[in-house]
Amino acid sequence: MKKINKKYTNTLKLAGKSISELVSEYKSFLFDDYLPFIDQYVFDHEFGGFKCNTSYSGRNISTDKRTWYDARGVWVYSYLYVNLDKDIRYRHNAEKTVALLLKVNEEVGKLWPWAYDQKGKPLSEKKPDIYGNLFVAEALAMYSQAVKDEKYWEKSKDILINCMKRYEETEYTYELQYSPDPSFQDAPIVLGHWMIILRVCTGLLKIKEDHVIQNISDKCIDALIEKHQVPPHNLMLEVLNRDMQPVKGAMSQFVYIGHAIESLWMLMDEARRRKDTHLFDVSAERFKKHVEVAWDDVYGGVFHCLNDIEANAWDLNKVLWAQHEVLIGLLILIDHKKDAWAIEFYDEMYNYVVSNFVQKDRFLKPWKIGGNRHIFKKGEGERIENYHHPRSLMMGLGYLNNLLIKN
Repeated sequence: MKKINKKYTNTLKLAGKSISELVSEYKSFLFDDYLPFIDQYVFDHEFGGFKCNTSYSGRNISTDKRTWYDARGVWVYSYLYVNLDKDIRYRHNAEKTVALLLKVNEEVGKLWPWAYDQKGKPLSEKKPDIYGNLFVAEALAMYSQAVKDEKYWEKSKDILINCMKRYEETEYTYELQYSPDPSFQDAPIVLGHWMIILRVCTGLLKIKEDHVIQNISDKCIDALIEKHQVPPHNLMLEVLNRDMQPVKGAMSQFVYIGHAIESLWMLMDEARRRKDTHLFDVSAERFKKHVEVAWDDVYGGVFHCLNDIEANAWDLNKVLWAQHEVLIGLLILIDHKKDAWAIEFYDEMYNYVVSNFVQKDRFLKPWKIGGNRHIFKKGEGERIENYHHPRSLMMGLGYLNNLLIKN
């Protein structure tokens, strides 16, 4: 645990700024840079969807689209419209993309394709997975609030239930492309699955209580809290066997720590929804440990992948999404209980991210999606991040506005 040296007055400051200054900075990153860049270069105003295979200068490398990115984009525009800005353009962009997604696939029991062309014709470049459907479910839940139409909430619930059934089938496996062991690809139980399923449950339950969804949420919490974190290291393993026990061999040492950190703030958020103090406190303490383990004491920021716990073997590349997951969790802790550890860690984390990922020399300042340990990477980039980045900014604005009211 980091040693807390600072003393804080009643006037809270974060990263050396007042809360109102941070709100202005977050708004500028979102409304002055990110959204105009997406509108000008990435969103497809003709057919809907997102051309995320775009360089930092705005060049569309390909007009093909992916279910993951389109669904995530729907969630972003819908969340933005519901929670931050009732600009009708955001709702229209979500509507156009939902229409494209439903053109690609309307069947709850069928997996959305991995990718499709600009107009929605499926491409066979890669086998689809349940993540795509789960992102569609998350998107439709939030979209139902934007358009005030419950049928999209119901469709989201049906997709969620179908994905859960698939996941629980004894023969189910997931092609784990980020496995540190080339001989281990087919994973039966994956932390990342529970994480996304839980997030879809929370999104649906924030709109309307439902005992079926609540039961699925309970299963996710049990898996994440009771099964994936194991002694003696007490870190969250990414992969388990079907019997919920650690796998043998090298994979018993694999912690995809970015997912662990992300799942733990999602558990804190669900705990707040449930008003479950115990769940919040357990999740918070585990969040702190995983952030500290992932932190790079030499150059700052967090690593996202611990390939071998005992050998302390890390993937030394840094990715933007993992930094954002830390920032969200820190703000939850600060908003919920003005946590001193979180306040101090936020100071380091936020200043590190802004200094290393914001490309201030480029038009509309697109953020790097990653780089090496020093965040150095030549080139124009090949993808624009359209989910973790805006989610962190939008949710961050919500927590910061809460702090403004409290202070």
